[in-house]
Amino acid sequence: MELALLGFFFICWLAALASFVGLLPIAGLLDMGLYQYYGLAAFLGWLAGNVYLHRAQRVPKPLKRRLMVVYLLGTPGFLYLVRALAPITTQALAPLAPLYASGVFAILFLVPVTLKGSFGASRSDS
Repeated sequence: MELALLGFFFICWLAALASFVGLLPIAGLLDMGLYQYYGLAAFLGWLAGNVYLHRAQRVPKPLKRRLMVVYLLGTPGFLYLVRALAPITTQALAPLAPLYASGVFAILFLVPVTLKGSFGASRSDS
């Protein structure tokens, strides 16, 4: 499953980069406001964090870091692609929105990952 996700995220990063450089004219195909964009970033962060936790339970310890790289660094490529689909005027009004959305994503990715140990300890004490 991670190999397919890695391919998808790589294509998202390539398309976003090609749009930024001007090779792929996709600006204006999606009219999404900042509220929806940050909501998508929050949802993807929460989802990727929980999927990572679920998948990390079934792999040996050395592979957990590779899984984290796939889920933590790959998924924001989709956010950058969605932002590249916004109209040029919308992109120009908030040029740092993809960077802020990556921060929102990272925070909400790390919440379930860091809280996993604290919930597990409280359940075993009961």
